[in-house]
Amino acid sequence: MYIKVTITGISLLLASSLAMADECANATTQLALNQCAAKKFNEQDKALNRTYGEYRKKLTEEQKKKLTEVQQIWINFRDKTCAFEASGVEGGSAYPMALAFCKADKTAARVKELNVLNNCKEGDTNCPAF
Repeated sequence: MYIKVTITGISLLLASSLAMADECANATTQLALNQCAAKKFNEQDKALNRTYGEYRKKLTEEQKKKLTEVQQIWINFRDKTCAFEASGVEGGSAYPMALAFCKADKTAARVKELNVLNNCKEGDTNCPAF
């Protein structure tokens, strides 16, 4: 019974993910576009947290403190930059979408930056950890 429920639950989750992907590809209402943008940002944010956590494992305690400080500054920069970039539609129904897509794009770029740092080769003087 437990296996059947688990398989059914996984099937429903997979179907809902596929349905959401299809809904995003065919989104026509502002509400749907806003939800899809939020979903994209959430996916990128999870990737950022995962990558950040993996990278921290390689660092010394002092480096971890510095990375935490840098990351907090970066999040503040991202959020303020995106608020500015989306300010042309601030107060309108498209603002959540513009803000979320901006944050998703900037977060994806940060994931790439952290992956580069996480995969440095020994001898790279711009890399804090190997």
